[in-house]
Amino acid sequence: MPLRTHPNPDLSVGPDLHPRWNSAPHRRQGFHSLHRIARYTQTFRSAQVLDLRLAADLSIPARDDVRRLTASPWFSAMAVIEGNRLLHEAYAPDFRPDQPHAIMSISKMAANLILGRLWEEGHLDLDAPLGYSLPWIGPGYRDARVQDILDMNVHNAFNEDYTDPHTTVFQHEVAMGMRLPQGREPLMADLLAGIGLAPGAPDTVNRSGMSLYKSANTDVLMLAAEARGGRPLRAWLADLADAAGVEGALHMGTDRAGTPIFSGGLCLTARDLCRYGALFARMGKGVDGRAFGSAAFLERTLTGGVPMPAPRAHLRYSNQTNTDGTWVGHGGYGGQYLVANPQTGRVACFLSVLQDAHGFDPAWYPPIITMLAEICAGT
Repeated sequence: MPLRTHPNPDLSVGPDLHPRWNSAPHRRQGFHSLHRIARYTQTFRSAQVLDLRLAADLSIPARDDVRRLTASPWFSAMAVIEGNRLLHEAYAPDFRPDQPHAIMSISKMAANLILGRLWEEGHLDLDAPLGYSLPWIGPGYRDARVQDILDMNVHNAFNEDYTDPHTTVFQHEVAMGMRLPQGREPLMADLLAGIGLAPGAPDTVNRSGMSLYKSANTDVLMLAAEARGGRPLRAWLADLADAAGVEGALHMGTDRAGTPIFSGGLCLTARDLCRYGALFARMGKGVDGRAFGSAAFLERTLTGGVPMPAPRAHLRYSNQTNTDGTWVGHGGYGGQYLVANPQTGRVACFLSVLQDAHGFDPAWYPPIITMLAEICAGT
């Protein structure tokens, strides 16, 4: 008699188009537990931990915006560091200091460090088409310059509209092990290879004048990094954990073959997210003083990029980060943001979980970005 089974309930897709962990009633618990919910995860620990000692800056919790945003039912955690000083931290009642949180697209910033190092060492030509590094890639990326992919400046058929039932980002989530497949489960490389030109477009040129956000850009870049760098991506992740000096574990989601999902697979505690951001405040230097990223590439990041659409039109998307020319940072689907300021050495993060229908509210982010940027500037 055959054994009975049933689909994994956390990963089964409901009528709202989302797997249960990402449906509005369950999203908060899902973001707080994604390192255990995702089907495939790699975990890394650091040999040396960046020591953080509380040195409270009382001007931070006294700010009106800090009080307002940390009082929201969507709030999970906030932390601010400078060097070895923990200037501020706050947590929701259902979230602990040692608890990992999904940071989603803040994961993309790791691509800046890794690709910047490869560029500085002469392994990566930013003006070359991606097909030079990945001959098997499809027409959606084959002729696109590496620099344009870094800056979210590519027009192709990949769609990241979470309200669209036919969006290709849902297949991306299948490959990430974050929802059950309907039919064959794709590997990330297979999914990326199949991305074509946008309907009716003759090429991948972005003629909109502003960045076109596509998470697939990060994952094709990281496969190119593996090809050009000659070492597995998991080795870069082990080095990343050491360079940041994380205290807990650096959790990275993967596909079934073990390919790390740099577009959105990281889960970190709030303190460790700040440790990760401090790599940018130190211009790519690890806790041991050795270069993990590239200071020269980060300088290019601060001055380059493509304007972002409203309501972030004052920022540019540059080399897998957001920047205003002074700080670099990134947001994450569902309510996260990280800012790192190399001028002051300050890093600030805000973790939250939007519990609306699709986990995305463009109006949620601007006040968080302003708050974190001002705190990191010391104003």
